[in-house]
Amino acid sequence: MKKLLTILLLMVTLAAQAQRQQISYIEETKNWYYVYDEQGKRIGGLSRSSIGELKGWGNDFFVAKRYSYYYICDAKGKTLKTMNVSDVGEIVGVTNTTITSRKGSWIFTWNKEGKKISARSAH
Repeated sequence: MKKLLTILLLMVTLAAQAQRQQISYIEETKNWYYVYDEQGKRIGGLSRSSIGELKGWGNDFFVAKRYSYYYICDAKGKTLKTMNVSDVGEIVGVTNTTITSRKGSWIFTWNKEGKKISARSAH
């Protein structure tokens, strides 16, 4: 019984670590984006035709634009949130935990879940 509990605990720990994979780098090739973790291990690959144009990445997410939508994806490429370009404006930066966009004379800050956390006037 103790062995079974140890194995279950190990499985839960490994699953939690996999969900929190950190993005160290995203390599861009002609047709693909390859996502690497902090150890240099490739953790995902996405075709440009499926995800569009890479706009930036943070600790454990990246943002891509395809047609009229921005896609916030986890390190493995799973879409977490889809946002309409007409609502967001132009993405001007992606940091470890936030996304910054500009729409008209406003600057918006979004979290990685796509929730607007602040707005201010652009000077």
